[in-house]
Amino acid sequence: MFVSDCLGLNALGHLTIGGRDTVELAQTYGTPLYVMDEDEIRRACESYRESINRYYGGRGLVTYASKAFCCKAVCRIVAEEGLGLDVVSGGELYTAKSVGFPPERIFFHGNNKTVQELIEALEYGVGTIVVDNFDELMLLDQLAVSRGKVAEILFRIKPGIDAHTHDFVRTGQIDSKFGLALETGEAMEAVRQAVGMKGVRLKGVHCHIGSQIFDIEPFEHAAEVMLGFMADVKSETGRELEILDLGGGFGIKYLPEHDPVQYDRYMQRVAGAVERTCKARGLRTPFIVIEPGRSIVGPAGLTLYTAGAVKEIPGVRTYLSVDGGMGDNPRYILYQAPYEAMVANRAAEPKTRTVTLAGRCCESGDLIGEHMQMQEARAGDIIAVLATGAYNYAMASNYNRIPRPPVVMLREGRARVVVRRESYEDLVRNDED
Repeated sequence: MFVSDCLGLNALGHLTIGGRDTVELAQTYGTPLYVMDEDEIRRACESYRESINRYYGGRGLVTYASKAFCCKAVCRIVAEEGLGLDVVSGGELYTAKSVGFPPERIFFHGNNKTVQELIEALEYGVGTIVVDNFDELMLLDQLAVSRGKVAEILFRIKPGIDAHTHDFVRTGQIDSKFGLALETGEAMEAVRQAVGMKGVRLKGVHCHIGSQIFDIEPFEHAAEVMLGFMADVKSETGRELEILDLGGGFGIKYLPEHDPVQYDRYMQRVAGAVERTCKARGLRTPFIVIEPGRSIVGPAGLTLYTAGAVKEIPGVRTYLSVDGGMGDNPRYILYQAPYEAMVANRAAEPKTRTVTLAGRCCESGDLIGEHMQMQEARAGDIIAVLATGAYNYAMASNYNRIPRPPVVMLREGRARVVVRRESYEDLVRNDED
């Protein structure tokens, strides 16, 4: 019935998450409100961890892509679950440092890391820096040598794979701001340069072909292409790379009709492709890294709003306004991301209305979704938008000077605030008088 296993109905017909009444949570903490089920996050971590053990004999690491949702509480959960952490900015690295995340399990990504970010990574002892381009390679080498350090690196490679997803989240094709291309020979040239440097140690290669992918074949193809490149590196340089990082991008269920691949099924198929290709190309099976983000936190979250005006335009559409919008969920306005929504206090009733869920910002495009099937809604009802655990808080803004919502985390039915609600004072804190 629901897009996530942590959702349900109680005796009052109210929507629940992690066994807690969402209407009660809205009354206690106010709206808009992000709610996350920690137990669901931990179950996802465990599922990925077990799949590595089953299909790669434990010779791999699951690293959580923190760009999906980064805060101290999530970094602590990921550390406790034995996962690595993928960061893409100094801010994400700082958050990891603030909770003592093991630096050897951190992977630092990004297509344009600043000098200061690279220095911070070196000083904290980040385990792996994923190098995106020649300029970064030379800069990192210089910074490491000047500090008497050697940075362990992977190269980000564009494998030329069509991931069959939205253009804004396709990243593996040659026309991408990320990574080094195979077709032009620049990837091999980067390897040649790195092998001769004193400040870096090349350990392997990384790719990421896109996001919200429901097919297994693109991942299998990416593994074959990347291993082919690793074989070419061995043939041309004599260096056999140790690590193959296959990135993330695993799709989740945003709508009831979505049918994402089970994690262990993905791992089983890709493990088979790795084994076959290694055998055919004369390679030792590398250490495998995967980087799930959305699929760990996305299904574990929802956002609660209070309904405001209901504006029916006969023969056109019905607008249902809520007390949030693009400030706390910009994904629809960015790339028409679909969501399922419902009236949380009447979740057991049938969905009889088609509405456009409108935000409160001064933008005509401030919508959370169009043509959404929902229960009959009135002002004051609690509206739940499901599967918002990923890229909602992470991409939130203060547009129109609206404070960002808090995040409440549930563990075994107990609720705690892990990110407090912003105040008006927070909005002017950095303004000069």
